[in-house]
Amino acid sequence: MDDIDRMLVDALQEGMPVRARPFMGLAKQAGLTEEAVVARLQRLLQVGSLSRFGPLFNVEAFGGSYVLAAMQIPDSELEPVVGLLNAYPEVAHNYLREHRFNVWFVVAASGPEQAEAVLRDIEQRTGRPVCRLPKVREHFIGARFAA
Repeated sequence: MDDIDRMLVDALQEGMPVRARPFMGLAKQAGLTEEAVVARLQRLLQVGSLSRFGPLFNVEAFGGSYVLAAMQIPDSELEPVVGLLNAYPEVAHNYLREHRFNVWFVVAASGPEQAEAVLRDIEQRTGRPVCRLPKVREHFIGARFAA
């Protein structure tokens, strides 16, 4: 990542306007065209500097469901299991932890039934149980990461 990439990533963590040309202000700030901003973001996604780029929705406000889940995956199976998780559009994100439950992920679905169906499918396809961690109360952390 160069300085312009870092500036773009830092700025995007603050949010994007909902309008016909959402990249216009960012492009002016960076001294680029809108097309150049989009091309840089696509490249950052392709090389893995960004894991995802898109909006975050409160699916529960729309009647949907979030489920935090964890699995115990041997190191030898990490790559295929994480690849499988990444293939589900309902898996919002996943991450590794230094813990007995070393793979954690969030399922965002249209409702509890769809979330459960995704979790059962993951169990069937991996042959490993998924620990479901229901939300008791919500906390807003406001995480932001320097690029």
